[in-house]
Amino acid sequence: MAKLTFKGGIHPYDGKELSKDKPIVELSAEEVMVYPLSQHIGAPAKAVVGKGENVRRGQLIAEAGGFVSAPIYSSVSGVVKAIEPRRVASGDMVMSIVIENDGLGVEEEYEATEYPEELSGEEILAKIQRAGIVGMGGAGFPTHVKLSPKEPEKIEYVIANCAECEPYLTSDYRRMLEEPEKLVGGLKIILQLFDKAQGIIAIEDNKPDCVKLLRDLTRGETRISVRTLQTKYPQGGERALIYATTGRKVNSSMLPADVGAIVNNVDTIVAVYRAVKEGIPLMERIVTVTGDAIKNPRNYKVPIGMSYTAILEAAGGFATQPEKIICGGPMMGMALFGTDIPVTKTSTALLAFSKDAVSAMEPGPCINCGRCLEVCPGRVMPSRLADAAEHFDEETFLELNGMECCECGCCSYVCPAKRPLTQEIKSMRKLQLAKRKR
Repeated sequence: MAKLTFKGGIHPYDGKELSKDKPIVELSAEEVMVYPLSQHIGAPAKAVVGKGENVRRGQLIAEAGGFVSAPIYSSVSGVVKAIEPRRVASGDMVMSIVIENDGLGVEEEYEATEYPEELSGEEILAKIQRAGIVGMGGAGFPTHVKLSPKEPEKIEYVIANCAECEPYLTSDYRRMLEEPEKLVGGLKIILQLFDKAQGIIAIEDNKPDCVKLLRDLTRGETRISVRTLQTKYPQGGERALIYATTGRKVNSSMLPADVGAIVNNVDTIVAVYRAVKEGIPLMERIVTVTGDAIKNPRNYKVPIGMSYTAILEAAGGFATQPEKIICGGPMMGMALFGTDIPVTKTSTALLAFSKDAVSAMEPGPCINCGRCLEVCPGRVMPSRLADAAEHFDEETFLELNGMECCECGCCSYVCPAKRPLTQEIKSMRKLQLAKRKR
């Protein structure tokens, strides 16, 4: 039987063996924690605490700034030290709540739900919204908004994105192995919102232990199936995943709900389970710390607000001085100039490499080989789009369907001329998206 997949894609060295076989380690919060008010797509959250105020762990410290927004909770008990701009992974200065940890761990009381299956859809969505859950695969779209399509009766598939196709990342893999019941439980809760939907747990075939474990757990579940995907990057991209599992196509002007699908990442679904079943808001996440420059690569359960510097220390520091540090995966992550930045809801990984292969490349002229076209999952012409972007030719860029690029990096990876194709296209897409907002 052919494995489920999409057209295009690449097979880079995945580096997952560095951290995949080590159990998750839970880290304690550091002395000072930083909570940026913008940790999601949409309006920034609004602080509801002031300088000098005492807070508990699990206390609301910032409320949603609108419907497309999400509240923020303190992951420690302590005193609000300041509300001021702090640097984040993107390099931007973002208004943040700074809390000095008192080390006492005084915690709010949570309202658990013994029988989530008895809750109405409105009650489930309210709990998800109140918990501050956003897409934790990196996008950061507020989950209660994603789970509130205009026509919920037309949703036919709820897909759990368990592909984890980015090289080096293994946090979803460890979560599936160590807490599979919460993944299945969270998916069942989401399915309560959509009466006609089937749940699909989509896993790449390089994780056979997870496939077996989740099939055993879902045996007898009439609304949930586990489907095996071909291991290929970017198999976990939303459009690629929907096509691979349902055969339905989504373009840049559409939402997954337009083809009857909703996709959520592993950590997001587990957060839904904890919010609805246990009443616990989003205060922590799993972060992969790995790369050949890391002494002890593994996955850590990290309280949101902790600095990357503290996580790095927990991993033993650097084995060798790195030439490149990345927040996120090597294909779509952001290079960092330092680690004194906080973990947010969308932080997935901290990677450190002894060599910066990208900066060592010398770009040359296009040789018209067509390799970028062959691997592009968006089925566009990256070399021509990069030319248009480089020359600020917006008309040609749009005529060539430049907005269909998903910025996966496949074209740059295979280009024998070492052209920064993705970077050029990404800059033009960003300009076009900004114009649309205006």
